[in-house]
Amino acid sequence: MRIPPYHRAPTWQRFFAGAALGALLSWVMFFYMHGVQQEKQIRTLHEQREDIKDFKDKIAIWEQDYKKLNQQNEEILTIQEVEVLITNGKDYSLDNLSVAEAEDLIEDDLSSLVAKDVASVYNGKMLLKKSIENKIMTINKKRYKLEVAEIMFYTKMNIEIKLKRTTS
Repeated sequence: MRIPPYHRAPTWQRFFAGAALGALLSWVMFFYMHGVQQEKQIRTLHEQREDIKDFKDKIAIWEQDYKKLNQQNEEILTIQEVEVLITNGKDYSLDNLSVAEAEDLIEDDLSSLVAKDVASVYNGKMLLKKSIENKIMTINKKRYKLEVAEIMFYTKMNIEIKLKRTTS
């Protein structure tokens, strides 16, 4: 088997020379277009990195401002509502109406705490506790002494109270 003698025919020589030159030109065009495209991608990535960095900086500034505002707001929180819960009314066979009326009476006594600063009320919690515990309530013609089980301070102050039967 022998290779045909195309090197002698000028038409084939022009064809192969054109094919080689076309391949070379297309390869150069491919590299040029690919390079331009890569430069665009690199430029876009660089811009996006800069944007992300700027946004992260802005977010950090906003978070700092947000934390400062939250801290200032927590410093000036006021009590908006006082809720009293008698926890052991069932132990003394008290009906729900009597327990609710007793809770309302205690809430009315503590209504002066509404719109007060939470920090100042918290600082006077021992006085508040003693003032509640020194009361004797009459429920269904029986006398009960109050004992504070738990006090929670926030915009809504929750007080859990236990009843103790007095002997006198």
